[in-house]
Amino acid sequence: MSDLKPALSAFRDLDLPGSLLAALDEVGYESPTPIQAQAIPPLLKGLDLLGHAPTGTGKTAAFALPLLARLDIADTSIQVMTLTPTRELAIQVAEAFQRYASHIHGFHVLPVYGGQDYSIQLRQLRRGVHVVVGTPGRVMDHMRKGTLRLTGLKALVLDEADEMLRMGFIDEVEWILQQTPADRQMALFSATMPKEIERIARSHLRNPQEISIKARTATAETVRQRYWLVGGLHKLDALTRILEVESFDAILVFVRTRIATTELAERLEARGYSAAALNGDMAQPHREQMVGRLKSGALDILVATDVAARGLDVDRISHVINYDIPYDTEAYVHRIGRTGRAGRQGDAILFVAPRERRMLGAIERATRQKIEPLDLPSTETVNNKRIANFKQKITDTLASSDLAFMHGILEQYQQEHDVPALDIAAALANISLGERPLLMKPEKKRSERSAKEAGKRSERGERSKRGERGEPRRQKPRSAAAADTEQFRLEVGHEHGVLPSNIVGAIANEAGLDAQHIGHIDIQADFSTVELPTGMPKEVFRDLRKVWVCGRQLQISRLGEAPGKIGFEKKSKGKKAADKKGGKSRSGPPGRGEKKKGRDRKGSGRKANADGK
Repeated sequence: MSDLKPALSAFRDLDLPGSLLAALDEVGYESPTPIQAQAIPPLLKGLDLLGHAPTGTGKTAAFALPLLARLDIADTSIQVMTLTPTRELAIQVAEAFQRYASHIHGFHVLPVYGGQDYSIQLRQLRRGVHVVVGTPGRVMDHMRKGTLRLTGLKALVLDEADEMLRMGFIDEVEWILQQTPADRQMALFSATMPKEIERIARSHLRNPQEISIKARTATAETVRQRYWLVGGLHKLDALTRILEVESFDAILVFVRTRIATTELAERLEARGYSAAALNGDMAQPHREQMVGRLKSGALDILVATDVAARGLDVDRISHVINYDIPYDTEAYVHRIGRTGRAGRQGDAILFVAPRERRMLGAIERATRQKIEPLDLPSTETVNNKRIANFKQKITDTLASSDLAFMHGILEQYQQEHDVPALDIAAALANISLGERPLLMKPEKKRSERSAKEAGKRSERGERSKRGERGEPRRQKPRSAAAADTEQFRLEVGHEHGVLPSNIVGAIANEAGLDAQHIGHIDIQADFSTVELPTGMPKEVFRDLRKVWVCGRQLQISRLGEAPGKIGFEKKSKGKKAADKKGGKSRSGPPGRGEKKKGRDRKGSGRKANADGK
């Protein structure tokens, strides 16, 4: 009997166009989750939908796929708009639309949220976009300014409506709904159905199809679950550290794409591991051969996509590593179900990028289990493990091999060259290791590193003052790119052991900024400076203040200002005063009674964090 069932193709039964099916194949989707199977058919027919569905059930694909199928690409007006409670979710949903539309030539989607420079959004709106994904506050601002027109809107989605209510957005949502065409299609998704959400559903949905989905919560109690928050080290380096220290039998590593299975398997092989790829491009006999090798012990690591691993049942699998976080909680449950079977102990490790923390929370809520953080093994731990393994190999060889022949050769060599036996053994040990050193390079102590770097800075400073030949050095003019940057101070320096790569990694991860846009970094004894693009959202800086690097919070501030201050406080206070003077706008949302003011002020405070307004 085969240990690997052939992949299902239920998405092909949902009447989705070939361009979307091709994109789904690339991201490893073939079988829809329950909400996708129930929501896609009515949305494809243009019907309204009311969905009870929590985060992590796959609802983004449930509405994005059918709405993309109904787009007219030749029409560059806004045809679909999705409202989300937070900017993080807006970005994720926009990325999902882009991913599913990868084979739709000329498709454009725009995330619209508070905190981002208006000019970026205006430029793309003028160019023309098919889909807008935004937070209510910024969407309403654009509509009032006339920069976001919805006359051609065909479909509107409210994602996580109860969360928008909790954060105080309900008036903005109502106002936006009132400005949309009466004949547009609408889908509303909410984990719970408070009275306010029910009222909106009754007022704005037309004979909606109702579906209700509960997140799957069954995860084996025998599986220990841990996560590593991606940062500092490259994911591959982190993975190999984990592989060196964890005691494992066989490992299943999950990635999102077929290409990634091959790339990661080849890199692991290059690092000395017995690894292979398992993906949908392989013929069934080849895939079964791979599984057979894993079962027999001829293979230790299989790198697979969700679809390729469906039906996989191998007792040897002691670890499941989610190298790429899954798109929904259902997929996570399926993945880790490949270990810890029949009462055996299993381990599941999840890699989580900073922007994916929301999905981590969704997984914890859906599985009703807290996933514990994983501390990456230190260089010392890895080296101790390597030494122990090397000694064990010597012990195993002494116990299992007939060494008489080698005894004779080495005795002869010792007599000919008069070399101590221990020196000969050390030379043979080096030969056995090949090009790979036994130990990782030890991390330099902070005091040594600080002294060394300070010496280099002093030497560089002297050279820059006089030039290599003693002439005064001319200062280089600032480039055009540099003119569009500001200098910021970070409260971490050489004495804390920080490197430029640590700073680049932290800012790139938290700010979602490409490394090429992070300018010159100057590391001093107890602080550092970095050049960043002007006009970055204030929410980004709020997040960066709290980021920990080398055991220190960055506490980012503009150069010359007090540490940890970005200078927004005065501006926001001024804005509040201006708002009080300005009163209520006619075109804004309806006024609020005195009784509601306290609640709304609290709500708008929470909204400031999420929407940047």
